[in-house]
Amino acid sequence: MQMVKKLFIALFFVWLILLFFMPKQEMYYKLENALVKYDIKMNEARIEEGLFSLTLHKVDVYAKGIKLATIEKVQCFTLLFYTKMEIANLLLDDSLKSMAPTQIEKVTATHFLGLPWTVALNADGSFGGTEGQVNLKSKMLRLDFNSTKGIEMLQNQLKQDEKGWYYETSF
Repeated sequence: MQMVKKLFIALFFVWLILLFFMPKQEMYYKLENALVKYDIKMNEARIEEGLFSLTLHKVDVYAKGIKLATIEKVQCFTLLFYTKMEIANLLLDDSLKSMAPTQIEKVTATHFLGLPWTVALNADGSFGGTEGQVNLKSKMLRLDFNSTKGIEMLQNQLKQDEKGWYYETSF
């Protein structure tokens, strides 16, 4: 029994040290470099690194040199087996207002190692709220809308079932 206890204590300290010394900023820069291959660039005003988190402030998102969105804050939190990303105050460019809501107050994406192929999504904005998930294995995205207010610009892309309006696509 003592051996099992020592093993769990050793695993806990290895996990803690791994989190503490994990190069969070370097991983973010690696992600930026990977997105450049798809002509997507992100410019942030400030980066803060915490023990379990990485926070980006005032992020501008560009695709093919055109500014698409401004994000007030992006916070990534990880415990290795559980990861959560929160995006606060996402403002889309005015040129996109006919295609999507221009302001999204909060987007949350969570991933749990127990469900490795699923990323849960939640969003709140001028359109109300939406819940959904991304299935990484089948490469499917599904978003269920909680209310129908403010989704007129998306209406032609949405489908309806017994639960209400939803958006589904593959990637």
